[in-house]
Amino acid sequence: MKNLLLTISLVCVSVFCYSQEKKEKKENVEVPSVVEKAFQRAYPNTKAEWENEDGKFEVSFKYKDQKMSVVYNAEGILEEKETEIRAAQLPASVSSYIAKNKLGKIKEAAKITKSDGTILYEAEVARGDALFDSKGSFIKLQKD
Repeated sequence: MKNLLLTISLVCVSVFCYSQEKKEKKENVEVPSVVEKAFQRAYPNTKAEWENEDGKFEVSFKYKDQKMSVVYNAEGILEEKETEIRAAQLPASVSSYIAKNKLGKIKEAAKITKSDGTILYEAEVARGDALFDSKGSFIKLQKD
């Protein structure tokens, strides 16, 4: 019985330590002040998680009950905004393409707005992220 309790305790401590380690890695991203200021102007008083992606800064957050992420370059210029949507909000041709090509069930969906106003749709499926243009025409499949 003592061995069982000891094993369970060690597993719990290990899981806790591992989750803390992952969280710290995300919080240690050094974000230029110009980028943070741009984000705070657009989304005041919003709690967010930052990631550095090849010199660009992606920030994930919840705003007005919607999960979102935005990408800024090092100068604080917005490059794209991604807003989570329901799969039913995707253009009908997206669902048709996914079914016809047997890509699997749509796990998550998002609307991506580029800085130039271009709209893209993303559908997370078993094989990766399927990307579509604003009319629902397939662009590419990004493997995870």
